[in-house]
Amino acid sequence: MTIERILDYAHSLMKKTIEPGDAVIDGTCGNGYDTAFLAELVGEQGHVYAFDVQEKAISNTQERLKEHGLANHTSLIHDSHAHVQQYLQEKDQNNISAAIYNLGYLPGSDKSVVTKPEGTIQSVENVLATLKKGGLVVLVVYHGHPGGAEEKDAILEYVSELDSKHYQVLHYGFINKKRTPPFILAIEKLS
Repeated sequence: MTIERILDYAHSLMKKTIEPGDAVIDGTCGNGYDTAFLAELVGEQGHVYAFDVQEKAISNTQERLKEHGLANHTSLIHDSHAHVQQYLQEKDQNNISAAIYNLGYLPGSDKSVVTKPEGTIQSVENVLATLKKGGLVVLVVYHGHPGGAEEKDAILEYVSELDSKHYQVLHYGFINKKRTPPFILAIEKLS
């Protein structure tokens, strides 16, 4: 397939941005797939900060990281991604290369526990403040659940208002799929 699927494209963007030794953020570690992917990209000299509000997500991610030998350079944080700046080491405060979020709910878990627009926007604001020039934030927006449309609308409004002198924002998605197909918002820091 020439056109990449949503998650494949999100990972392609991460591969183009992240180098060994970088510090990165997984704002929603879920079942640990993105956390493990990021840990492989940054290597043993880098660091991944992985957040989730659900204990099940933290334990799922921990198991995946152990299974692949990637636990040593990852911090699993059982807290909202809205509090990201509280957990960054001093050396990473203004040196984050990339962040990824899968918005919505944890697959195979309680579908009433979902990301919320206020916390997501606060987290993205905090990450943008710590992102280095050329850094990237990727939001995979799943919005086909109760509350998802509100989060989608709030995020779209927020990123649409980012100053184009400092950020460029990409909207990537398929428009001939099911009624609420997921899509990507990618924010690149220009200065």
